Amino acid sequence: MTGDCGRLPAVRYAPLEDRPGIRVVDDIENARFEVYAAEPTEPTDASPDDFLFPVDLAVGLETSALAFPKLTTVVVRDAAGRTLSQSSNREDVALDPGAYDVEITTAPVKLYVAVESAIAVRYNEGRTVLEFADRTPATVGVRSFHEKPAGTVRTPADPKPLMDAVSLLGSALSTTSAERSFPTLRGHPPLFELGDGFEAPAHIHPPDTGIEIVLPERREAVFASASLAYYLGAAVVPGDEPRLVGEGWSHPLADGCDLETGLGRTLRQTFFLDCLTRTEGYYPVDLHERSVVERAFDLDFPALYDLPPAERLGEYLSVPFDDLEPHLPEWGLTTDVRPTPDNVEMLPFLANDLSLIRCPSRAAEPPRPEPQAVTDFLRSEPSAAVGDLLWSEGAADGDFLRSAGDAAAPDADSIVQPRSAETMEHAWVGDGYPLGTSKATPESYRRRLTRDVTERTSIEITIVCNDEEMREEGTVAELYGQRDLLRFDVEIHYDLSADELEAVLREPTNFLHYIGHVDDRGLQCSDGFLDVRSMEGEVAVESFLLNACRSYRQGHALIERGSYGGVVTLAEVANVPATRLGRMLARLLNCGFSLRSAMSIAKDETLVGYQYMVLGDGGTVLCQSESGMPALIHVESMPELDQYLVRATYYPSETHGPGSLVIPYINEKPVYYLGSKTIGPFEVSTDQLIEFLELELCPVVVDGQFTWSDELLRDL
Repeated sequence: MTGDCGRLPAVRYAPLEDRPGIRVVDDIENARFEVYAAEPTEPTDASPDDFLFPVDLAVGLETSALAFPKLTTVVVRDAAGRTLSQSSNREDVALDPGAYDVEITTAPVKLYVAVESAIAVRYNEGRTVLEFADRTPATVGVRSFHEKPAGTVRTPADPKPLMDAVSLLGSALSTTSAERSFPTLRGHPPLFELGDGFEAPAHIHPPDTGIEIVLPERREAVFASASLAYYLGAAVVPGDEPRLVGEGWSHPLADGCDLETGLGRTLRQTFFLDCLTRTEGYYPVDLHERSVVERAFDLDFPALYDLPPAERLGEYLSVPFDDLEPHLPEWGLTTDVRPTPDNVEMLPFLANDLSLIRCPSRAAEPPRPEPQAVTDFLRSEPSAAVGDLLWSEGAADGDFLRSAGDAAAPDADSIVQPRSAETMEHAWVGDGYPLGTSKATPESYRRRLTRDVTERTSIEITIVCNDEEMREEGTVAELYGQRDLLRFDVEIHYDLSADELEAVLREPTNFLHYIGHVDDRGLQCSDGFLDVRSMEGEVAVESFLLNACRSYRQGHALIERGSYGGVVTLAEVANVPATRLGRMLARLLNCGFSLRSAMSIAKDETLVGYQYMVLGDGGTVLCQSESGMPALIHVESMPELDQYLVRATYYPSETHGPGSLVIPYINEKPVYYLGSKTIGPFEVSTDQLIEFLELELCPVVVDGQFTWSDELLRDL
């Protein structure tokens, strides 16, 4: 039996086969979560109107207790929405009989329980248990994190109509209160379509915030303002001096810095202070960052929470950015966008990601580094093109290359060197292949919104190994599927012919891991080559890793033919380091990291990682993290004290973007932190470290050496 009620057919449920309870499945986001019942029960469709917040699916269960297979924070509200309690893994709670709306925060979907009973929240053996006074009807509500825009705005690329279009981005905000800093309360902005005249659907109109962004009539200025205009729900208007304007105040946007920097600083400052102010509303949590800022600044958060948007913003901006900057979390994404008409349609997607937007010109880009500067790492004489670099990290004498012959290097003009960005991730939109960043395309972002909803019983992985000498990497199949709550279907093929490989590309799969050789003729097969560029029609591969020399052209062809995103190489790669990177990416994707986040980590941990890049939608994930936001753990040994210093760096995901909350279950008094940042250090004993690492499979850097939590646990 399955159920489906609500807005999106992507969310469904099914009874568990081996125990009482249900499995909740979000097919679009590749998310699965289980809810256990204390005794046998028959799941039934229920009304989504039972909940305070909107849900896509409601399931009725009659039971004396519900259990969730993770340590999670539980927020209990009364029927009016007032928060009665919040608990975590060391804080059991008991409440008298009443009607309650219970939120389970650590799940790859939004999860609620509506029940009328006395309730108790218990934690044991890595599980969260919600107990009732007796066997009683309870309703489980689920909402997908997947969002769709409300419509499409047609606009010319001229600055003035483009300002009008960007002014409509904020129409997607569910609220203009400080709670807009929660990802689920922002909504996806309307899409943009390039046209001869301006045209917007009647139901799309900007919120009345009283905030204006005044900008010079230059396309690059309007591009750079998109994320801030969206988040503030601001109108963008022409003017000579760039500034923010509200009733009774004005704030310069290029005071001591360039306009792009000023726009980015304003977004970061406003967003951060919203995250602190919202603790006065529906989520009155003990937030670490608020306690730090309250000690450093005289800010009245209860008063700020009640102010209208423009007045609140004016108060925020009265705090000097330079004073606040040391307390700001790391920002998730910077995107360099060529301000061309073709890239207008990227703006809603970048705003939705709250990316810092920069608009480089060819003249402003720094010169590409001379290959001779890195000759210590070359295994052959350097050529004239940056893309012709061959790193030898990890390569033994005689190690072979993953090209089938004399693969031509990228044209010198096709390689771009973006200016470095001080954010966790970095993307490029425009012509050329960027070194050190991912390359995003409008087509791949649009596919994020139009993914087919296919009922899958598992996450499908296809591995193709088309070279005898590379079969060792074929063991990468063992690295996919190491998750308790997810089912993986891993299929591996060896020595495929061109026809067989083409058939594989047209067969639906969540991820293709290709191991072999590539040159200008295409992907090497047992009987020749398959050139994806010559294929007609679409491919069915959602995402991919083409672990071969100079595979970027073949990867770009996959994106053009229907894939969402993938990882390719810009240069020749030797087998040993390529194998290491392939195995690392497999495990990172298995842990819920996006393509872009996984490559960001791989570049820091392997020198060869800088020869790889992400194409398409870098936010594509293979599966959702067990705890919402994937994390890289840093451990520093202190042998003289028999203790360790632990830090955790959380990475954004499609479902848990900027503004998400995390609790590192590592100390005695759990405290909330803002996600997408490094938190700590925490001083822990060996037993505490073991308990922490047992919570979830994750990457770990121990005293500078990269490893995995399951491997480290064997050594502790």
